[in-house]
Amino acid sequence: MQTPLATPVPVLRLPRGPDGSNRGFAPDGRRAPPKPEVPEPPESRESREQQARASLRERYLRSLLAMVGRPVCFTLHEGVQVIAHFGATDLDVANFYVSQLQTPIGVQAEALLRCSDIISYTFKP
Repeated sequence: MQTPLATPVPVLRLPRGPDGSNRGFAPDGRRAPPKPEVPEPPESRESREQQARASLRERYLRSLLAMVGRPVCFTLHEGVQVIAHFGATDLDVANFYVSQLQTPIGVQAEALLRCSDIISYTFKP
C-alpha cells in the first residue's frame, strides 16, 4: 500500500532583512521593532492625598482595635488626664465607651468619652 502524497504547502518568501542578506529577521533576534516606552502619567495630587488618608485611617482603626481591653491614658482639655479601660467606639468614632474611668474626683464604673473632648491618648500594646 502506498502512502498518500501530502498536500503541497505554499511557501511564503520573506522580504530581505535589515542587513540585506537574510530574510525577514533582524540579526539580534528581534522580531518586531521595539515599542517606544510611554511614561505613565504621574499620579495626581488628589490620588496621593487619598492614598495617604486611607493609610492614616487604617492605622487609626488598627490602633482602636489594639486598645480594646487595655488601660488607656486620655488627655482632655485643660490638661486633665484620666485613665480607663477602653471598650469600644461608635460607628462614627464620635464617642469612646470606657470602663473603670479614673478621674481626679473619683472612679466611674462605665462612661462615654466624647472624642471632641480628647486631645490625645496613649496605651501600651
